[in-house]
Amino acid sequence: MNLTPSGSQTVGPFFRLGLEHLYACVDAASTEDADLVTIRGKVIDGAGVPVSDAVLEIWHADTNGQFNAGEPSANGRPARFTRAATGDDGAFCLTLARPGTVASETGRPQAPHIAVLVFARGLLRHLLTRMYFPGEPANTMDPVLQSIPEERRQTLIARAKPDQPGALEWDVVLQGEGETVFFAW
Repeated sequence: MNLTPSGSQTVGPFFRLGLEHLYACVDAASTEDADLVTIRGKVIDGAGVPVSDAVLEIWHADTNGQFNAGEPSANGRPARFTRAATGDDGAFCLTLARPGTVASETGRPQAPHIAVLVFARGLLRHLLTRMYFPGEPANTMDPVLQSIPEERRQTLIARAKPDQPGALEWDVVLQGEGETVFFAW
């Protein structure tokens, strides 16, 4: 039997419109925690143009480094999960409780990070990446971050905004110079 592949569809731009009611700069599950961090950035395409209709899905551990996927938050979504959409300028914003160090079965703990899925027009599948926190001592021991070539690690580490305590900046570059590291899954 000879099978002919069918055409693929790209993700979006319907994601932004269909999920708009789920977006908020502040993750409601995080407002109970004292150590909040606000992350602002842009999603940028290979030509350096901001992507105006991307959606980021954010998953993170709690302040103790625990993922409790079954525990719902006050808004009915899974705990420590949120979505952020980009605006016309490609910018997004989210505020969440800074996650703790995640225990590992291998004995090498994972540095505090957030897992990020990126959906945007032109993508056949969503992209998976991570964002790490700047100045975090555990970054030097994180097995995932250390598996990335040194010259590319900075694409996964947010930048502190010294003039704004608790504020970070992190861009997602889809391809080209400064492309964010994405993971196969």
